[in-house]
Amino acid sequence: MTSKIIVIGAGVIGAASALSLQADGHQVTLLEREAPCAGASFGNAGAIVNGSCVPTAMPGILYDVIRMSVQPLPPLSIRPAYFHKILPWLLRFIWQSRSVAASNNAAHLHTLTKHAVDAWHQLVDDTALAPLVEEAGWLKVYEKAASFADTAKARKLMDEAGTSYEVLGRREISDLEPNLAPIFNFGFYQKDCLRLVNPHKLVNSMVDLMVSRGGQFKQFDVERIQHEGKQVSLSGSAGSITADKVIVAAGAWSRSLAEQLGDSVPLDTERGYHLMLPESTRDLLNAPVVNGESSFVLSPMETGMRLSSQIEFGGLVAAPDYSRVRSLLPLAKRMLPTLDTREQSAWMGFRPSLPDSLPVVGFSTNSKNVLYAFGHQHLGMTMGAVTGKLVADLIAGADPIVDMAPFRPNRF
Repeated sequence: MTSKIIVIGAGVIGAASALSLQADGHQVTLLEREAPCAGASFGNAGAIVNGSCVPTAMPGILYDVIRMSVQPLPPLSIRPAYFHKILPWLLRFIWQSRSVAASNNAAHLHTLTKHAVDAWHQLVDDTALAPLVEEAGWLKVYEKAASFADTAKARKLMDEAGTSYEVLGRREISDLEPNLAPIFNFGFYQKDCLRLVNPHKLVNSMVDLMVSRGGQFKQFDVERIQHEGKQVSLSGSAGSITADKVIVAAGAWSRSLAEQLGDSVPLDTERGYHLMLPESTRDLLNAPVVNGESSFVLSPMETGMRLSSQIEFGGLVAAPDYSRVRSLLPLAKRMLPTLDTREQSAWMGFRPSLPDSLPVVGFSTNSKNVLYAFGHQHLGMTMGAVTGKLVADLIAGADPIVDMAPFRPNRF
């Protein structure tokens, strides 16, 4: 049976869900408090990393956080005024860094991400979206043997999950990316991946495609959600709207909506940053490259080179602090000597993050008319298409391609 379905959130998760639901014959309306792709989907590194499975909470993370906290401009920081608010989340996060928890979380992540490339091809092939998605690898590079040795735990999890990769030396790195400075002696490379030439254009084009197929997009800030019998009511300053079913894919703003339905989900936000460098720099790399020692990514896009980095806990209100990401420009120049480091634009956005690095994908515990799809952390683009497929399968009552129990909203 088809339904009138509202999807809250026009980032990659919401847009992919809307397209997948529409393909099943549902009447879909997509809501967004601002314009499509105004949140985390706008500012990411544009990588679809097939089989990505390493959670953020890894054994030894507490030591790493303490070590980084004494650096002048650390890649991870906590706003002092926000510390008391993030502390419960951090305690859960540290608990998830136990070896057994990290191994389990990696296995669960892999069940989703191993379908990433196939799901994206199913979504975009034979559509106007296809030129915005290209075959490309995912390369991490290191100068020092000790730094590369520190990746052993992550590579062990990848081995256990079945994620394929290659360990590279200096020559192999140069063959892949000849413009990199010859300073990187170690690397590992995942070949079966994709890159987005323009994430903002892609998500906007997904919304346009949905509308062209008979769906609707509305700018609507949902403040209240409640289930009323067989329908769900949404209200905000623009009025109210009802639907048979609702998908909550509002990213970092999803927590309050879930709470209104009785679901306490420990969702918080990692504030991420990027700088865009001139359009003339876009051909210096063939694919995104991670500087493993300094924790930043250089990603070529049609609008220039994107330098993305930084994990900052500071909530949804505090003003951006671009000093840390700007401090990486000399390191980026050392990495890519011909790079023009003139800043074209700067961005800060909110990654919706959960302590176990797993998203929430599943029905509200109190209403089978509301389905959650949020909390994808650093892997929103990677898991966008497969999440959309799962949302459609769950709404249809079909058997999903993965066990959904690890992603249920009441797992905490």
